[in-house]
Amino acid sequence: MLNRIARATTLVVLTALALLPIALKLVSLAFGVQFLSADLAQVNLVFVFAALAGVLTSAEGKQLSLAVLTERLPARARAIVTAGCAAIVAAVLTALFLASLSELFMAFAPGDKVWGIPLPLVFASLPAMYFAMIYLAFRRGGHLAATAVGCLVGVLIASGPIAGVAYSLFKIESLSPATKAFDLWMAVADKGMWPFVLLFVAAAALGVPLFVTLAGIAYVAFSQGGGYVEMIPLESYNILTDKGIAAIPLFTLAGYLLAEGSAGKRLLAVVNHSVGWLRGGAVIAAVLVATFFTTFTGASGVTILALGGLLTVILTGNGYSRENAESLVTASGAIGLLFPPSLAIIIYGTTNIFSVDFMALFKGAIIPGALLALGTIVLGVARDTSRERSPFSPKELGRAALNSLPELLLPAFIAIGYFSGFLSLIETASFTACYAFVLEAFVRRDFSLKDAGKIALKSVPVAGGVLVIIGAAKGLAYFMIDAGIPNMLTDFVMSFVHSKYVFLLLLNLLLLVVGCLMDLYSAILVVSPLIIPVAESFGIHPVHTGVIFLTNLALGFLTPPVGMNLFIASYTFERPIMRLVRSVMPYLLVQFAVLMLVTYVPWFSLVLL
Repeated sequence: MLNRIARATTLVVLTALALLPIALKLVSLAFGVQFLSADLAQVNLVFVFAALAGVLTSAEGKQLSLAVLTERLPARARAIVTAGCAAIVAAVLTALFLASLSELFMAFAPGDKVWGIPLPLVFASLPAMYFAMIYLAFRRGGHLAATAVGCLVGVLIASGPIAGVAYSLFKIESLSPATKAFDLWMAVADKGMWPFVLLFVAAAALGVPLFVTLAGIAYVAFSQGGGYVEMIPLESYNILTDKGIAAIPLFTLAGYLLAEGSAGKRLLAVVNHSVGWLRGGAVIAAVLVATFFTTFTGASGVTILALGGLLTVILTGNGYSRENAESLVTASGAIGLLFPPSLAIIIYGTTNIFSVDFMALFKGAIIPGALLALGTIVLGVARDTSRERSPFSPKELGRAALNSLPELLLPAFIAIGYFSGFLSLIETASFTACYAFVLEAFVRRDFSLKDAGKIALKSVPVAGGVLVIIGAAKGLAYFMIDAGIPNMLTDFVMSFVHSKYVFLLLLNLLLLVVGCLMDLYSAILVVSPLIIPVAESFGIHPVHTGVIFLTNLALGFLTPPVGMNLFIASYTFERPIMRLVRSVMPYLLVQFAVLMLVTYVPWFSLVLL
């Protein structure tokens, strides 16, 4: 019942979110009407969506996690480990629920409203999300005792926020037992900071959702640093109501609508008829189409899941071996993260808004992204041993291009609308989602309205999983910046590293490790604010640093032992992961060579600025 209500409500909010920005833009253009606080209303609607999506993602068991060790454990050990993980999840969720409930009474002034809706009511969706997640943890069963113990621990470590709630509701100025318990917890956190961090890292490897891991580390960090744990939900609200972040669910929705429709087949037809007569023409088609869809979905794994089977059939039909076809598709999955309107670039720019501009980063990443695609294509073509190729036909190419003209025009419309300044980022995302829906549902008639709703709900776990990670990671990032860690890191590096080129090499090695062990979005929020000041001290342009950062993390999707695309491809193609690693390794080496070129030749990142 809860799942059904959450799905229906989420679909309504997502629909409103997709329609509102472009509708307000059209009304403004037609009648010259300016809607006060329109941006504030839209981003707060995104915040509500993020909370609903978080619940739905948890209900479907799709919160992003690593879980690289659990399946390898003996059954008895696995039962103990999963019980421990259930207790950790319950403890963190309970603490976050109480901290966000406490912040609910402090974050806003009594008159803070948007379009007549009190902002505290909007913020209340965050503690409601955590409460629903706790409910779902009990509902799943299996580890009820461990979950109950975790909730009890969560109450104990959140006794400070409990005292805050008691004061806000009942004006109780001193809740002595709660205050003493929280003082004890702060002392424990101070002494055991690093053991707790290691515990959460181990828990992540054993299957605890990444947002729980990040939020848990942030909770311990704030506890030992003074106890203001309410900053975690407050920072979640701040980042999730940012205009850049607001575009994430809409671009993801557009990517799913296009992928579930016939857009992929139509675009493949265009590329096949234009380059299919060349050696490796199918390779070019596969890489370009995979890049296109990753650009819009923001999640490279979605491209592999949605189009992996189709691209593999096309490649094998053109003489490619199945193993080479699957490795090529896997290697192409993350390239689109470097092309506009990439969500990775949006989040990087949002996180480091005072250091780098969105527009500059979009421009700076184009050539490095093209080099990654080119390197992958060249190796793919070298592996193509087929001799039979269809002849080039201008007539067939023209027919295919005309047949897919609306799909081909979409990137141009996006570029013109956004880069000209006519549309804001959220208006661009709204236009993209509406365009994709109208095209696939009414022009192409690939699916009905009912099917469109199901497809939209498929996109929610991807967007929801990313948004809750962003919210959790922002709290940890805020703590590190507030604690002066970037400055300390800069001083430390400058004391031992005096060459810019040595620093760049060390930076690449660090980011490859980060890309292996962290997901893309939490790495951006947690690590990038630490890196930028150090890079600036060596005179490295912020756009160049951003491009190096994003290229490294794109490679991280393919890097063992926990490259996310390796797991997704293993699931999609039903192949052992180690066998997949061996076949993907040549592509990874080629992309690493491109990374080195981009790192040491700033021209590629800066020439278009």
